[in-house]
Amino acid sequence: MAAGSGGVCWALWRRSARGWGWAACRSAMAGAGRVSLLLRSPGQLAACRQKSSFSFLSRPDRPNLAYNKIKGKNPGVVFLPGLNSNMNGQKAVALEDFCKSLGHAFVRFDYTGCGSSDGNLQECTVGKWRKDVLSVLDELTDGPQILVGSSLGGWLMLHAAIARPEKVAALVGVAVAADYLVTTFKRLPLEVQKEIEEKGEWKLPTKHNEEGFYCLSYDVIKEAENHCLLNSPIPITCPIRLIHGMKDEDVPWQVSMQIADQVLSTDVDVILRKVGQHRMKEKDDMKLLVYTVDDLIDKLTTLA
Repeated sequence: MAAGSGGVCWALWRRSARGWGWAACRSAMAGAGRVSLLLRSPGQLAACRQKSSFSFLSRPDRPNLAYNKIKGKNPGVVFLPGLNSNMNGQKAVALEDFCKSLGHAFVRFDYTGCGSSDGNLQECTVGKWRKDVLSVLDELTDGPQILVGSSLGGWLMLHAAIARPEKVAALVGVAVAADYLVTTFKRLPLEVQKEIEEKGEWKLPTKHNEEGFYCLSYDVIKEAENHCLLNSPIPITCPIRLIHGMKDEDVPWQVSMQIADQVLSTDVDVILRKVGQHRMKEKDDMKLLVYTVDDLIDKLTTLA
């Protein structure tokens, strides 16, 4: 891990035909004027934007999804939030403002049962949320898209890229929680797993709410097993950037390395933030995220 000061310093591991190796250490603040100008105070951005109006994507056979969309040029950007999160988070709002400044299309939305969307959270599953993402891609976007997935959203992002390869031009994952619910459950002692199965409920510990846990049904865990990806090659060939904090106490940064090894794409960078935590919501984290998306927009625009 390289060290630095006076900016956002990160180590980048790049995949090549010969394997993985350290490729660069770069300050995301240097040479990224338009990123820095937009992200001087991400906390204020989120606070003032949460009151913005939103629309609903009506679906005859499923709950309506709340979303906010900015029309613009391609590639567009779609943000996928994490577990029990919503479209008003700092990362979503910062990316929206950045895309708006460049004139690029952007969509942020809430999953079924979350935020302002319809539906019962207790009845939701990974499979249902996967369908939410595909509905957004099919109904709210045109042309190539960059998907930005945070935590659970990163897991769903991978599934969307597999299901819609013609639509997904690139991926940016932040602390991607691929297979997270299943692997975390299976690490529990067998007697604890059995107790959860009998009760039909799992209180997944978390530091991200007042209760100290997320209440999940056992059915959610079993259903999630149908969507695990890390045990076999992942058929995704587009450019992928995976950002992970090494201080992440929820999803180990090694998961990003596993994803990078399993995807078929050779254009894969893993970016590790030495002091980054799971939510990656500090100002410098936000700058790195926006810088990464900006770099992909430039890359895709040049290729086009």
